[in-house]
Amino acid sequence: MSRQGSFSANPRQAAWAVLLRIAKTGSHADRMMDSELDADKLSGPDRGLFTELVLGVLRRQGTLDHILSQLLDQPLNKLEQQVLILLRLGLYQLVYLDRIPESAAVNESVNLAKQAIPRATGLVNAVLRNYLRRRDKITFPELDDDPVAAIATRHSNPAWLVRQWLDQLGPADAEQLARASSQQPPLTLRTNSLRITRDELLGRFSENGIAAIPCQYSPLGIQVAGRHPVTGLPGFREGFFAVQDEASQMVSLLLDPRPGERVLDACAAPGGKATHLAQLMNNQGELLAMDIAGSKLPLIQENAQRLGISIINTRVADLLQAGAFPTAAFDRVLLDAPCSGLGVIRRNPEAKWRITPADITRLAIAQKAMLKTATKLLRAGGTLVYSTCSTSLEENEQVVQDFLSHHPDFVLEKLDESFPDHLDLFSQEGMFRAWPHRHGMDGFFAARLRMMT
Repeated sequence: MSRQGSFSANPRQAAWAVLLRIAKTGSHADRMMDSELDADKLSGPDRGLFTELVLGVLRRQGTLDHILSQLLDQPLNKLEQQVLILLRLGLYQLVYLDRIPESAAVNESVNLAKQAIPRATGLVNAVLRNYLRRRDKITFPELDDDPVAAIATRHSNPAWLVRQWLDQLGPADAEQLARASSQQPPLTLRTNSLRITRDELLGRFSENGIAAIPCQYSPLGIQVAGRHPVTGLPGFREGFFAVQDEASQMVSLLLDPRPGERVLDACAAPGGKATHLAQLMNNQGELLAMDIAGSKLPLIQENAQRLGISIINTRVADLLQAGAFPTAAFDRVLLDAPCSGLGVIRRNPEAKWRITPADITRLAIAQKAMLKTATKLLRAGGTLVYSTCSTSLEENEQVVQDFLSHHPDFVLEKLDESFPDHLDLFSQEGMFRAWPHRHGMDGFFAARLRMMT
């Protein structure tokens, strides 16, 4: 019988237990990891190793399973889930973590098996040592012979998603995107211009020995090198910055809210874009941050308070319930719609093993309904930005095109004309498309619609 719940003082034990809970319950990795770290059973470097193991195994699961299939005599689906996760954990250390001695990776995995699944001890030992003997003989499909299998196995993404990227981008770009989507993303911050300039914040980081550079596209963005606990960075308590990827920052800039306007963030949690919008409004006007998840709204107010923002009000609301909203009430609306999250799988790697093509179709139906409702809240001449953190056409261009085909009173604004210095961020139709492999930021989409007067 497994004893995964009885220990977690060791980073490998904790990582195995969390990975098993994620697999069994479908929980989000960040929540499971935060819960483990909040328990304070891990300290110092062990906390970093735990995080590396959990996210690393999830990011590289497809490649690890491809290698394991060549080391085992039985199909992976015949293995007990807890044994398979233990094998992935041990193999990940051997394949990807050069700083851990091979002997330590094997021995620690065997010791973990002895404690957690004693009957699997011999198998774990044999498979990991088999890899060390045979690693030069591990084979992968060739790109010319089978591009889907080659990219999926080498860069650890599900085959259906690789096929979608190949159709959208072609082999070279698809492989680069797959590679980028399985790598650790950078830590990106948004300067709080209400309290400090970006140059001043960069100076504070430099004074404290923290390497950071300005982002290429967002005038407020900063990319921080290395790993740092965010709350320990200089200026966090003073509200000098918020954590927000550069692509997410760009979405708020595309809406271009002005001081004194009435603005709606229709799906606001956890609030990164809402606080950014308020910042762009110079904390003047009205900003309503709505979300269906009422439990997440206090976090928005908490972040707003830390950043010195006072114009945000929050409200629990379901955008699919059209009758609950005042029509023609807002100058600008941001609809950052719930989506598959395919553009942020480097941050939430468990999602790529959970999402299916059927989920995307289901989400697109809801997105179309939400967009229809959101546009009713605009005043005549108002502006709406529809955005997602998905790479799929079905959730993005197709949603916008479907809406425009039924609403002749709206026009698609060509964002490339409004942002001529960043033409590489926009499609031929003038819609925003950020890609991890091209722009070094999360995969995001946005389109700006204007209601005619």
